Amino acid sequence: MPVPASSYPASPVPSTVVSIPSGASARTVGVVLGVRNLSQQGLFVLGGSAADRFGPRSVIITGCGLRVLGFGLFGLGTSLPVLVAASALSGLAGALFYPAVRSYLAHEAGDRKAEAFALLNVFAMTGSLLGMLLGSVLLLFDFRVCALVAAGVFAALFLAQLFAMPQRQPGRRGTALWQDWREALGSRGFFPFALAMAGMTTLENQLYLLISEGAHQATGRAEAVSVLLAAGAVANMALQLRLTRGLQRRGGTARWMVPGLLVMSAGFLPPLLTAGKSEPGGLGQAALWLLPLMAATLLLYLGVMVLHPPVIELIPHFGHERLTGTYFGLFYVVSGLTAAAGNSLIGWTMDLGRTGWPGLPWASCAAIGLLSALALAALGRLGRLPHTAAGVPPAEPVSGRRTAHVPHPALPARPADEAASGSAEGPPPDR
Repeated sequence: MPVPASSYPASPVPSTVVSIPSGASARTVGVVLGVRNLSQQGLFVLGGSAADRFGPRSVIITGCGLRVLGFGLFGLGTSLPVLVAASALSGLAGALFYPAVRSYLAHEAGDRKAEAFALLNVFAMTGSLLGMLLGSVLLLFDFRVCALVAAGVFAALFLAQLFAMPQRQPGRRGTALWQDWREALGSRGFFPFALAMAGMTTLENQLYLLISEGAHQATGRAEAVSVLLAAGAVANMALQLRLTRGLQRRGGTARWMVPGLLVMSAGFLPPLLTAGKSEPGGLGQAALWLLPLMAATLLLYLGVMVLHPPVIELIPHFGHERLTGTYFGLFYVVSGLTAAAGNSLIGWTMDLGRTGWPGLPWASCAAIGLLSALALAALGRLGRLPHTAAGVPPAEPVSGRRTAHVPHPALPARPADEAASGSAEGPPPDR
């Protein structure tokens, strides 16, 4: 859990290195942001497979070590080859430890996976808030100071994990990588589920594209974006665990995935009230125009708080436990691809909105969330999702076999399903 919390203080480093021309179109900005996301997430499957083969602990520690080298190079080098190498090392490090951390938690959390992933989300949000503050202060001195401090944070984390993190999950060998990937991709329901989650990934990315652009346009002040992000992070820290525990008591967090997507989708409706407004007459009018964007941000964070823990909890249950890291890695590869495509699409609608209806990108985001929710609901109706609920052992993996239709908790059961499930003794034993 400390990995994401310690990575966010270093977040100003790549944003300082990567600059976007001031005359670039929104579509170009969207493509650039998507490619940046994809450059790391495209390697996640390697990190996930490594966690399966060598154990999550070893991969997490290796990833932290590579981050130390990457940020150290950022701080000590100035030539283009050095900066490219630093960027590559930092991206590879993230590709290693992000799926490995989730694999480690999935193995260790037992029947409290949703709560564990909710706590991980809290650590990430806390780290992002601290990172914005620390990075902003350090960049007042020098970019290299910021990079070296980030390297120091990861060095301390590397040593702490090396000596304190227990190794409880043995690595596995015996099959080729491509066989593991083929087994995971052939899992009945996994790939459609990853595609259905395109809405979550795309909409979450709009915090840094559409919502950021909207806040700057409505207020004329760049710091308005930081206000929105800080408000969302504080809301996450205050509500995430309480919300997850409350949903577990109300039928299990998995039942609330479709509503979570609908909340994210609804978050893009309030900005329609002020879409296209710019050059406010004063601070009061700027604050008034910012309110719909604040509502959008908080609704988006609320939807993520509802949706993210059960989604991450569900991923390992599509297949066998020995491929937990592989499933996480492949899911994040698909997330990277959909984020790249989604950012490009939304950027294109932003360009169209400047000469046409300014609400087009906001309506497009709401439609994407709605379509994603409908796709997830359809998968639940078809029994293509593992049947999990809070405190209840997961159903048998759906990989490579046909099973009787079992309605997923994401949707209420149909009458026929209720009759059929009335004679069932419960889900099969845990793997």
